[in-house]
Amino acid sequence: MPRPHTIMRQIRNVLRLVLRDNVSRRTAALSLSVPRSSVNDLVTRALAAEITWEVANGLDDTELEARLFRPVAKEPIRPQPDFNYVKRELAKKGVTLNLLWLEYLEQHPGGYAYSQFCALYRAWRKHLSVTMRQDHKAGEKLFVDFPGLTIPIYDPATLQVAFEAELFVTVLGASSYLYVEALRSQELLHWVNAHCHAFSFYDGCPEVLVPDNLRSAVSKSHRYEPDPNATYQEMAEHYGCVVIPARPYKPRDKAKVESGVQLVERWIIAVLRHRRFTSLAELNEVIAGLVTRVNDKPFKKMEGSRRSLFLELDRPALRPLPDEPYEFATWKMARINIDYHLEFERHYYSVPYQLAGQVVEVRASASTIEVFTNNRRVASHPRSYLKSRHTTDPNHMPASHRRHLEWTPERMLTWAAKNGPATGSFIEALMASRPHPEQGYRSALGVLRLEKKYGATRLEDACARALALRALSYKSVASILQHGLDQQPLRREPPRARVTHHNLRGPNYYQ
Repeated sequence: MPRPHTIMRQIRNVLRLVLRDNVSRRTAALSLSVPRSSVNDLVTRALAAEITWEVANGLDDTELEARLFRPVAKEPIRPQPDFNYVKRELAKKGVTLNLLWLEYLEQHPGGYAYSQFCALYRAWRKHLSVTMRQDHKAGEKLFVDFPGLTIPIYDPATLQVAFEAELFVTVLGASSYLYVEALRSQELLHWVNAHCHAFSFYDGCPEVLVPDNLRSAVSKSHRYEPDPNATYQEMAEHYGCVVIPARPYKPRDKAKVESGVQLVERWIIAVLRHRRFTSLAELNEVIAGLVTRVNDKPFKKMEGSRRSLFLELDRPALRPLPDEPYEFATWKMARINIDYHLEFERHYYSVPYQLAGQVVEVRASASTIEVFTNNRRVASHPRSYLKSRHTTDPNHMPASHRRHLEWTPERMLTWAAKNGPATGSFIEALMASRPHPEQGYRSALGVLRLEKKYGATRLEDACARALALRALSYKSVASILQHGLDQQPLRREPPRARVTHHNLRGPNYYQ
């Protein structure tokens, strides 16, 4: 549509002042009350079209308008990148926007420049949800959390609520692939075992675990350096993972699992609100079917589903499972007693005697008790559930205690008999006189060592004399040898004759 005559007259006035009278563009704009940008645009168009004032003055309005405002040739329509493909490829290790742009140009040489390519991708991402917008590398992060809602488990006998089942939820970063398991509670045992089940479900291990700051995951929460629970940390190391808890009060650190929790609340907890379950096994069987439905559900704003993305992105990037599953174990601190034993659940386990009085770490699994100091294992025992009993490794004992432990009554008697029959009989009687034979070990060893000082013959005679006198002690034998009584004949007193007298009452008196 042609411009009105009044506008064309203003255009001519601008050209006259600037092209003929050499007035500055700023002055021309002020003089004609025209925006300076409009003056700049008109003069630029005239110069581009090689129009001087003389040429403009010789043209009518239609011709002048046609020369100044030639239609701009439309740019050819450029092929649009497949941004669904771009987002999926960015989740793979080493893939960048620049690389994907170069591949796009190879297919479409007249395509967008890199800056336009990036701007269009950012604009496309804005229509996605917050969780989908986050770019996570394949196989890198597994987000873990519990919903606030629970599912009641009923006692089949009383039909009363036995406990409230907690739902353990994990989401892989790149694919949003979901795993859900009902647990009896959030306690450490259930928490750790649920992770092991999740790794088996994914058939692989991620690089990073991102839990919330619950007690089973974090011993001491901190914004910058939280302390993971020792058992949880050990489980993660067993599977080759690192633990990076989400920062407190920073929900975007775990937006993936927040979205997963919302799905669980809507598509599992809400769906099951009218059903009654009497066991965790029954509930988990139903949950598995609902999780499959959620993972297979197509995305609304992206191509594919959680399962298809998992098979394409996360599954190939996950680390392989270890040969053996993690065996649950707890950790505690214990102080070594003076007898170089520590107590765990009222059973006593030995450690090297040099550690007496020190504080050590104890790792207790269902089958083993391990003791660590300075991150070095110093003792390991099969776990015993007998109360008030001892499990002792002879290698942990001092040499003197170990030598004493090696003696048995049979060995002691064999050694004594080598010195002579009287010595053997004395040692046997000595140990028999004690409530327990081992209580006579120290005295017996003392007697046998007297042979080094006095010789085998004198010891044999001394034992015969002590045995005859029923003097069954080390001091008696040592005294006999010290005073040379073994070299004197043993005097035996004749039995006393029985005396009869009328003043003696006799046994019948007391009947």
